[in-house]
Formats: sequence, C-alpha cells, structure tokens
Amino acid sequence: MSISSALANALTGLAATARAANVTSSNLANVLTEGYAPRSVELSAQTLGQRSGVQVVGVTRQVDMALLADRRLADAELAYTGTLVDFADQLERLIGIPGEPGSLSTRIADFDASLISAASKPEAEERLFAAVARADELATALRAASSDVQARRTEADSQIARAVDTVNTTLEQIQRLNVQIGAAGGDSGVTASLEDQRQRLIDRLSEFVPTRQVPRDSGSVALFTPGGAVLLDGTAATLEFSQSNVIAPQMTLQNGLLSGLQINGVSVAPSGNASPVRGGKLAALFEIRDLHAPDAQTQLDALARDLIERFQAPGLDPTLGAADAGLFTDAGARFDVVDEVGVSGRIALNSSVDPDAGGALWRLRNGLGAAAPGAPGDATLLQAFQSAVSVATSLGSGDLGLTARSLSEHLSSFVSRIGQQRLTQENALSFAAVLQSELAMLERENGVDTDAELQKLLLIEQAYAANARLIETADDMIQTLLRI
Repeated sequence: MSISSALANALTGLAATARAANVTSSNLANVLTEGYAPRSVELSAQTLGQRSGVQVVGVTRQVDMALLADRRLADAELAYTGTLVDFADQLERLIGIPGEPGSLSTRIADFDASLISAASKPEAEERLFAAVARADELATALRAASSDVQARRTEADSQIARAVDTVNTTLEQIQRLNVQIGAAGGDSGVTASLEDQRQRLIDRLSEFVPTRQVPRDSGSVALFTPGGAVLLDGTAATLEFSQSNVIAPQMTLQNGLLSGLQINGVSVAPSGNASPVRGGKLAALFEIRDLHAPDAQTQLDALARDLIERFQAPGLDPTLGAADAGLFTDAGARFDVVDEVGVSGRIALNSSVDPDAGGALWRLRNGLGAAAPGAPGDATLLQAFQSAVSVATSLGSGDLGLTARSLSEHLSSFVSRIGQQRLTQENALSFAAVLQSELAMLERENGVDTDAELQKLLLIEQAYAANARLIETADDMIQTLLRI
C-alpha cells in the first residue's frame, strides 16, 4: 500500500467517525424527545477505481413499523373509550345517585313525602306550600337534566368542529413534509428530523381518526383508515363539517338538522360499524351527539311524560275538564303524545297552584279547576295525588322496560342503566389503557439505548485515534523521505 493510499484510507476513516460521532451524540441528546427515532450510520468499503477506504452509505432511522402501527391504533381506541367514559360520568352526575341531595330520585322522594305530609293535615297552609315547592323542584330538576343533556350534545358538536379542523390542518402539514422529504430523494441522513416530525403529526392524527401508514416512493407516505377512507395519498383529503350553535332535542342527523361528515365532498357515516373513521375520538364525539345523548333525552322524556300523565289521568281531579292540564303541564298546556320529544325540557308546575304565578295553594287540596276553596280538612285529592306517584304504571315510551312500576322505580331503572353503561365503558377504557401502555413501553424499549450509544462513542473514539495515528505515521514517513 502506498503512502497516498494510506492517507486516503485514514481520511475517509476520519470522515466516517466524525459522521458516526455526530449521529451518536444526536441520539443521546434526544433520548427523551417524543417521536425521535434512533439513528445508525451505515458504512461500506470504498472500492471505486483506485480509491479505497470507507464510505458512509447513509443514516438509517430505526423504527419498528409494525409496533408503531399497533400503538397508533391503541391510541385511537384509548381516545375513543376515554371520550365515551367522560360522557357517561357526566350523565351519571347530572341524573344523580339515588339518595344523593339534588338527584332526581331524591326530588321524587321529597315530593312523595310532602304529599303524605299534606294529606295528613290538609288545612295546614305550610304543608300545602311545601308540596307545591317540592313539585316545582321536581319539574325544575327534569328541565335542568334535559338542558344539560342538550348542552352535552352542543359541546360534542363544538368538539367535532375543532377535531375536524385539527385533522385537516395535520393532514396538510404531513403533505408538506412528504414533499420536503421527497425532494431530498429519501436520504434519511438529510430527512431524519423531518420524518420524526411527520411521525409526531401522524401520532396526533391517530387519536382522532385511526390511521394506517403505507410507504410511497422517495420516503413519502400514504395514510388510510382501517375503515377504508383515504386520508392522504399524494394530496391530503379534506374533512367537512358544519357546526350548530345550539342543539335542541328535535335536531338529529337523520332529519337533516345536524351536520354529518364529508370526506372530499362525499358524505360518510360518522360513527358505527359502517363508518370509515370509526374507532377514534371523532367517532366517539359523533356517537355522543347522535346516539348516547339522544338516548338519555328519550328516557328523560319518557319519565316526564309518565309524571305528567299520572296527574292528568281522567277522574283523578274531578274539577278538571278533558282538555285541562293536570298538576304537571307541558309548558303550561295539557300534554299531547304527538309532541313528546323534549317534553322533559318543557315540563312545568300548573300555575293554578303556584302563588308566584297568581295561583292558590288551596287548589292543591280542593282541585286545580275549583273556583272557590272547599272544605279545609278534605284530604281526598291529596291522597289521590300521593297514590298517583306510587301506583305502578307502564311507561308509554322509551325503552326502560314494559314492567309496571312506580315513578321512583322507573327512575331507578334509568339510573341503573346509566351506571351499567358507565361500568361497561370503563372496562373497555381500562383494557385500552393497558394495551396502549404496553405498546408504548415496547416502543420506548426500541428507542435510544444510552448504554449502547456510550459504547459506540468509545469505539468511535478508538477508531478516530487509530486513523489519526495512521496520518501521523504517514506524515513521519514523508518527512523522513524528504530529509534523504
């Protein structure tokens, strides 16, 4: 080997070790950086023509794509179940646990007890007042529950709009990174940082919409959902959604009063098994707005209808006509079954017994339609009212069962159903959290190994010293030849 060949070999070795030192130090510096994939330098012998030595073939990002894909799907499932559990918790709180102060069940129990108290001493004005107050509180609690359910739907609709904006923005950013990476010809040594950034963006996207990544030419990628929707393949897809400022019970996706989801102008099912975006936070929000919250509204309406019909039943109050409203009304009028949707948000105490609305307390004792006070000791109507609360009847709507129950038992069935749904969703969340945690841990184990990187630095130091020593030796030989 000639002196010039030895110098060439040493110089290429120095260049390779310098590149390796740079990559290794970058790995160590980013050991805690989210989305950072460890790099490794690929070397090969340089044998072009008369040249020899070593050359850097490239810098490779070490990523387990199968593990990454599974972790992203787990992220989507975790976001999906977590969103549903949050809603279930909110729903359970607004209905209230039986026996809890302010809960619907407590309001019914208090109203029932007030009627018993009033019937035991019908001439006592304070007991009539207490019964009227408890009735008004029960109606107010039902209205508040209905309002809260619609508020949850409105909030879900707002979050859908924000999620769609996030998805569109993220897809556009990934598309731009694809272009930049492709312009570099897929050289990982140049594009590694861009690929890290793209990986973080796809991770964020996967929380809203489950995403599968497919490699394309020059280092770019295409993105698809497991349901078959194309999110990015050269050009980013555009999701479209129109937000509603306020949502009322009668507004649904089916009747066109609420916006659905479009991908590149094509309407798609926003949730359910037929949805191409099922399984992420976006689908969960649509389920809350279009399925879970409307179901809760339906059951509340069924309970409100049952309460109203118990007190407007024919013969219960002889002073009322066939078209007159009972103790509880539909916004002041007699309830009509054709207008049931949203009745829990309109239920109100009959103004004829409300002193604040110009009514009289004695009508609760002598009849809502009575023109003048009757016998102050007559408890017949009060006893009938109390029996109306506790008598077993079947619900005329909803799906809480056809069994005849008292009003409080119907509510208990609803509360039990909410609790069971919450437990089911919490179990699903627990499983999704464990799966995501395990996959994330495996992914971190495939990340930067500081011990291994420090060992590499020692080897790089030795290689650098050896190449430097070779150059020094070659220099000594040249200096000796020049002195001859």
